Amino acid sequence: MEIQQFYYDNKIVKKFLYATLFWGIIGMLVGLLLAFMFLFPTITDGISWLSFGRLRPLHTNAVIFAFVGNAIYAGIYYSTQRLLKARMFSDFLSNFNFWGWQAIIVAAAITLPLGYTTSKEYAELEWPIDIAIALVWVAFGVNLIGTMIKRRQRHLYVAIWFYLATFVTVAVLHIFNSLELPVSALKSYSVYAGVQDALVQWWYGHNAVAFFLTTPFLGLMYYFVPKAANRPVYSYRLSIVHFWSLIFIYIWAGPHHLLYSSLPDWAQNLGVAFSVMLIAPSWGGMINGLLTLRGAWDKVRTDPTLKFMVVAITGYGMATFEGPMLSLKNVNAIAHFSDWIIAHVHVGALAWNGFLTFGMVYWLVPKMFKTRLFSVPMANFHFWIGTLGIILYALPMYVAGFTQALMWKEFNPDGSLVYGNFLETVNEIIPMYWMRAIGGSLYIVGFIVMLYNIVVTVRSGSKVEDELAEAPALTRVSKKRTAGETYHTWLERKPIQLTIFATIAILIGGVVQIVPTILVKSNIPTITSVKPYTPLELEGRDLYIREGCVGCHSQMIRPFRSEVERYGEYAKAGEFVYDHPFLWGSKRTGPDLLRVGGKYSDSWHFNHMYDPQSTSSGSIMPAYQWLITDEHDRSGVQSKMEAMVSLGVPYTEEDISNAMESMAKQALQIEENLYAAPDFVKSYEADKQYAKENGLDFVEMRDREIVSLIAYLQRLGTDIKIKDNSELLSENK
Repeated sequence: MEIQQFYYDNKIVKKFLYATLFWGIIGMLVGLLLAFMFLFPTITDGISWLSFGRLRPLHTNAVIFAFVGNAIYAGIYYSTQRLLKARMFSDFLSNFNFWGWQAIIVAAAITLPLGYTTSKEYAELEWPIDIAIALVWVAFGVNLIGTMIKRRQRHLYVAIWFYLATFVTVAVLHIFNSLELPVSALKSYSVYAGVQDALVQWWYGHNAVAFFLTTPFLGLMYYFVPKAANRPVYSYRLSIVHFWSLIFIYIWAGPHHLLYSSLPDWAQNLGVAFSVMLIAPSWGGMINGLLTLRGAWDKVRTDPTLKFMVVAITGYGMATFEGPMLSLKNVNAIAHFSDWIIAHVHVGALAWNGFLTFGMVYWLVPKMFKTRLFSVPMANFHFWIGTLGIILYALPMYVAGFTQALMWKEFNPDGSLVYGNFLETVNEIIPMYWMRAIGGSLYIVGFIVMLYNIVVTVRSGSKVEDELAEAPALTRVSKKRTAGETYHTWLERKPIQLTIFATIAILIGGVVQIVPTILVKSNIPTITSVKPYTPLELEGRDLYIREGCVGCHSQMIRPFRSEVERYGEYAKAGEFVYDHPFLWGSKRTGPDLLRVGGKYSDSWHFNHMYDPQSTSSGSIMPAYQWLITDEHDRSGVQSKMEAMVSLGVPYTEEDISNAMESMAKQALQIEENLYAAPDFVKSYEADKQYAKENGLDFVEMRDREIVSLIAYLQRLGTDIKIKDNSELLSENK
């Protein structure tokens, strides 16, 4: 038997480990800043790129794709080489993967605070960065599959199955959700509209959680937990059932994010059914992970690495029990749009992803640097303060969510809402926001302690070098099943077939849900009174997207008595046919805006954006004063309208050619409305005098960004006119 020598590439693992720690602390600090913005909403007033709406997607992208993403790569590059007894297929692709991913993160860190965003949850990055993500991800996949082909280990271990499913599914999700029509270098519109866009986005959004935050970490669990415990995986058969059932069922569950929305009922119900089924494979994986530690509990008590892993797997079990529960319609009716969802998400993020990453780092660093961990007591301190941080973060958010839901839905005996003012709910949960900020602070303290521990450990160790290894060459065997070989055992030595079968498993659910919604016109009934946005409203909508307003305000009134009473007529699918992208939102930090058009005067909106507390006492909304002062560049509106025509929006050639004139006319009307408001002319003249005294160019009110935004807000919900009861009564007579 020929024994071959080769070197494991440890340097690429080291790079990804360093990136994990670097971006992790940055992403979490941005999150902590956002938590304190709920308590001190004026903390970054006047600085557009530090506003809540722009920083929120930066936080989610930094934690998901920078912190967790780099951890995934570090764990996969380390474990894959050892499981396959081979160096990675291509050093060039490994380094392209690393530097390309870091460049994407830097691009996100620059563009998101500047307001370049598609607004789609976990997919906010604009089209050039989307293309870069696809290229880097494909390079990673080629490297992964190439390594499988040149492996020296005959059978593919369970962790590799999960890595493969991750690569295939994330590629499919990213490409289909990111289909967009570019308008300029950093502006595009989703090719899908309204209900269709919502379905594709949450097919992506839910499965980004499933196949970026879950399946690769399950692969890491199957490798690092047995390694750290020095125990075999509890059940090989359970791992097979876990893998195939999970990847098949998970892909169907996306519509549970859109329950009671304008999505067709059949799609909602499919999402609910498969979400409930999802608990079985999820808990199968949790049980497999925890029972792997049978006989190693004494080690768990003394080894901080295993402590982190046990809590991580437990957090996974809690989150994957709660997910199916939240997809039940009666539970979702309470939880959706509330802080309950924030608690749910962070149990998964902080416990499952965060703690498994910490455990992996504590195990990997001493091995790679050939030394001992500098301080086990510090690692134990990190574990306990991190665990306390998770508890103090999550529990208050659950209480906040229950409080919101109960207050939003409570009625007086006469049929009126007990808490008609949305801000009553906000003021009630401020103590919970304080507790969240404290819990997040403790979690970050633990992270900082880990950073110090790791830095000292690295300095005490030796330089990371590629590791010499040897293994027998893989001999050729029959492509057919051998005597006594099970079908799955045969499949485990066939990486191409395994990849194809995994792809088929994840495509079925997506095709069944998405294709009918897009192709069957009756799923989205048209409403003749719904018209495209005027040029000025279209520009205002882009400002709404730029400022991240969708992060706090929904545009989806569900058919509940409480919501109809509070916000107006419930949403219809046909209202959103010209919305590229959809803006239904997933959280109500502020009230729903679907029917806000005509509810307030233009001057109210002006004052609300300049100083929210002046119009809404107790509001925690930050000020957007740059919208009041900055000139709005509307020169690209005709290109935007032409793009919309390509997407099916019925603008005529006359509409496009007269766009500038149309905008000027509508902007002038809003300016006149503002002038008519008490005290407005006085403040306007003071503004003009200030510009003159300081040598600044004075921008006419009609040309400012606020006017475009007001035009959009005043349009919302006005296409559907709901007659009041007196009109209906007279008609019936």
